[in-house]
Amino acid sequence: MRRLAILAAAAAGALAFALALGWWQVDGPGAGTAGDPRPIAVSEMDFALTDHEGNDVGPESLLGQPSLVFFGFTYCPDVCPTTLADISGWLDAMGADAERLNTIFISVDPERDTVAAMAEYVGYFHEAIRGWTGPLPETEKAVAGFRATFEKIPTEDGYTMNHTASVFLFDAEGRFVTTIDYHERREFAVPKIRRAMGAGSDGVT
Repeated sequence: MRRLAILAAAAAGALAFALALGWWQVDGPGAGTAGDPRPIAVSEMDFALTDHEGNDVGPESLLGQPSLVFFGFTYCPDVCPTTLADISGWLDAMGADAERLNTIFISVDPERDTVAAMAEYVGYFHEAIRGWTGPLPETEKAVAGFRATFEKIPTEDGYTMNHTASVFLFDAEGRFVTTIDYHERREFAVPKIRRAMGAGSDGVT
């Protein structure tokens, strides 16, 4: 009996210690300060890029209309062309409403993605898609504001880029609404876009 009592007391003590440790790590002084993974508001971003027609663009270019933004690069073998083809399909499904949306493809490979290269590349997709590029420091500032990521990966014949594959949606005031995942089906993606536009999901095809 005494042995059982000792074991029970030890178990109770261990449980109390675990609970105290959990409090210390989650709510107490030992709690972490994890950053918010969501993009910041467009109005708080600070970067200067150039679109595929040679115009200066930046965060202010994303205000006044809802925005759909995707990061990638023109040498991308699969994710980028697939996603831009998907985006083109979403815009087709939206009809004339697509004109009320900023649809932006931002390069994470400014070393190769010149203005001319971006102009040629976006020309293969929906006409509403705009290509943005610029110096690496400005690209890094844009990526940081969107809480996206990218990384240059050496290959046998040069390099490729790893990057965030989600599409970011913002409302007309530049507030983050949601993301659309890579290869998300049209019947889910288009209603998300319409919600960002404040138009509901009526007329989705």
